[in-house]
Amino acid sequence: MTELRTARSVRATAEGLLWEPSGRWVRGRVGEVTVVDSRRPVLVWEPAVPVPLYAFPRDEVRMDLLRPAADPPTGTHTGSRIFYDLVVDGEPRPNAAWTFPAADLAGHVAFEWFRRTGRGLDHWYEEDEEIFVHPRDPHKRVDAIPSSRHVRVEIGGTTAADTRRPVLLFETGLPTRYYIPREDVDLGLLVPSDQVSACPYKGTATYWSWTGRADHTSDLVWSYPDPLPAVGAIRGLFAFYNELVDIVVDGERLERPVTPFSR
Repeated sequence: MTELRTARSVRATAEGLLWEPSGRWVRGRVGEVTVVDSRRPVLVWEPAVPVPLYAFPRDEVRMDLLRPAADPPTGTHTGSRIFYDLVVDGEPRPNAAWTFPAADLAGHVAFEWFRRTGRGLDHWYEEDEEIFVHPRDPHKRVDAIPSSRHVRVEIGGTTAADTRRPVLLFETGLPTRYYIPREDVDLGLLVPSDQVSACPYKGTATYWSWTGRADHTSDLVWSYPDPLPAVGAIRGLFAFYNELVDIVVDGERLERPVTPFSR
């Protein structure tokens, strides 16, 4: 991955950061207050962190809303020593912003994303599209492709879904996900969950739990009722964690992959 990024003008700092300029117009808000409005953001990858974040020139940040952090953390964000509390309408958000020690990024400020860490800015936009959790990585692809493969999902020996019209979702660094039409899923064995998640590539997902017998039963199944346009083909379809269920594709039982979702 480092070789690919270097080939595409990603630069490395002595601290181990990777960064590159982004041509996207990026805005960050708290409620109705715009804290960041940038046409010159840079993408930054921290060591051992698989997803990027944005850093912004100070003149595109509402620095008047930042105060030196009252209780700055240690050991976070690759040696950063300067942290800021964000204060909007009298409400402080501790350690919501920071600067990196890297000389290449001097004069830039980075922010936490509320949907990822529980603090920081609430809403983020690339151009006029809201994004969630973290910036989209320009070196990552997410493709949703309709297929006629025969896909069967088994949980604890029980068939939970059987289809010949799945949509296969290919996402760099993750196993293929098999999205199945509602009509081909045994909904009588599922119960809606309170779990909700957000993805910068796909949108907001809702979850279902398995009511039968299995080693794992909670939040095994998810769906995107209103996905982002780039993956519109998965709208309303159901996907199962390959890591936790048995999936048979064209008669071949797949090995369960090991990923962070295996837990």
